[in-house]
Amino acid sequence: MLSNNQKSHIKKHFEKSMKNYDKNATVQKMMASKLVIELSKICQEFDNILELGSGTGILSKQINDNISFKNYYANDLVEKSKLYVQKIIPNTQFFCGSALKIKTGRKQNLIISNAMFQWFDNLDKAIEILKLQLDKDGILAFSTFGTDNYKEITGLTGLSLNYLSPEKIQDILSKQGFEILYCEGFYEELLFKNPLELLAHMKNTGVNSLSDKTWTIKEVKDFCDRFNKKYPQTKLTYSPIIVIARKV
Repeated sequence: MLSNNQKSHIKKHFEKSMKNYDKNATVQKMMASKLVIELSKICQEFDNILELGSGTGILSKQINDNISFKNYYANDLVEKSKLYVQKIIPNTQFFCGSALKIKTGRKQNLIISNAMFQWFDNLDKAIEILKLQLDKDGILAFSTFGTDNYKEITGLTGLSLNYLSPEKIQDILSKQGFEILYCEGFYEELLFKNPLELLAHMKNTGVNSLSDKTWTIKEVKDFCDRFNKKYPQTKLTYSPIIVIARKV
């Protein structure tokens, strides 16, 4: 699992990006919408829902608008997330800290998360822990990113998270005793005027937490020069994956 230093680093970057997150997180918004649309085809009513990585409430709003529930629990590394989520769902019980360490006091019928599971450096272990919080026949629904995510950045810097393919994710879930109800991977490309605009986008969505190193002006210029030389257009590839599985 991530070290305390890594969690602190991720928390700091996402906290800084919160005020600009919603207007920049176009792909994440689309993922949240698609996740809830596919979930609502399977089930639209739950007693207890736990949302992991609630952030600015993008997924919370989709759930509130499309899913019925009795009790709503939310979790994020950033305490300020509570203000965003409770503005959407006032009675939310919020837990700040690691998603794998919180205790809600009751079994969940649905654990759901948008664009967060890629931060688990051991998805197998994470799902093993989350499974314990699910009730019998409980659903685990999440969106994450696949192996080609940010391939332009990886190609230039070598920086990448431990992205997995849809097939590998399904394999992990099956071995953990889950029935796969839905799994789809796809691609989205964002175009930018120049590499600086691309870097600003990454900063405003908190993803510059891929590295704990602050770039100098010279390093930024070097990145932009190398990007322009290697790629014919300034684009950023996202490879979202939508997953819905039932505990059996």
